[in-house]
Amino acid sequence: MANAWDERKKALEEEYFHKKEREALDKLKEGAVRDACLGHCPKCGEAIVPITFHDVPMDRCPGCGGVWLGPKDFKILAAKDHRNWFERWFNTHDNDGIQKEE
Repeated sequence: MANAWDERKKALEEEYFHKKEREALDKLKEGAVRDACLGHCPKCGEAIVPITFHDVPMDRCPGCGGVWLGPKDFKILAAKDHRNWFERWFNTHDNDGIQKEE
């Protein structure tokens, strides 16, 4: 009878450590994916470049023209006179999002 209890105890211990190892691997995998994508466009994979638009820092992809703002940056831009910056931004970019030469 003691042997059955010992086997059960060992099985529960192995299950516990298997769960802990799985959690550690999942966390490591998540961090590796995030680090591998850092600084690259999620759409096309090209390296993004930092730009400043109306004193607001943002990131822009030179390949597809995507723009990324920080969590409070859109509020800062929206608080500015939107007719000026909005028209200037979209009138200096063509339909593909690529900046026109001036």
